Amino acid sequence: MVDKTVAVVGDGLRSELITYSDLMWQLALQPNTPLDPPRSADLNRALQLLIDQRLFALEAQRLPHVAPTDAEIDNKIRDILSYFPSPGAFEARLKIVGFDSVRDPAFQQIIAQRVAIDKYVEFRFGSFVVITPEDEARYYSDVFVPNFRARNPGRIMPTLDEQRAEINRVLTAQKISTSMESFLDEAKRRVQVEILSEV
Repeated sequence: MVDKTVAVVGDGLRSELITYSDLMWQLALQPNTPLDPPRSADLNRALQLLIDQRLFALEAQRLPHVAPTDAEIDNKIRDILSYFPSPGAFEARLKIVGFDSVRDPAFQQIIAQRVAIDKYVEFRFGSFVVITPEDEARYYSDVFVPNFRARNPGRIMPTLDEQRAEINRVLTAQKISTSMESFLDEAKRRVQVEILSEV
């Protein structure tokens, strides 16, 4: 594959390149996404995702961090594999985009970068989320109860206490998502994103 730089994301001190190979590698991680040939819409979605990841990577470099462990990398690969029919099906996709297997050092490096970004996101956005009992009660009465009644007419309504852990998980995910979106909006105003080649 002839490679080319598709975009550059820079904060004035550091720059992160996004190449056509990066886009193809991203598509390989997405089940049921054609690779040969790739669709323009899929490439553009992958580009936006990689721009967001590069923004997180630039921010993560400002903080001291510990390199991902082999166990963390293996866990991330297992998580990715769970979305595919079999390990062989996933490795066939990897070979299309230039990797030998999940043990290919270049693939391992990509996954290590993803793990590092995941750890940064968890620390930056997950560590400070506070869900109050009032938040849980409001979600239970305003969202959970109407949805449960609509989907399960005639069934006994679970109590707030029975649903508290799941409600807390949902609200935490929502707050993290909102914080990440705000961060990305602000980051895109601070950094320069230059698209060099249409995909």
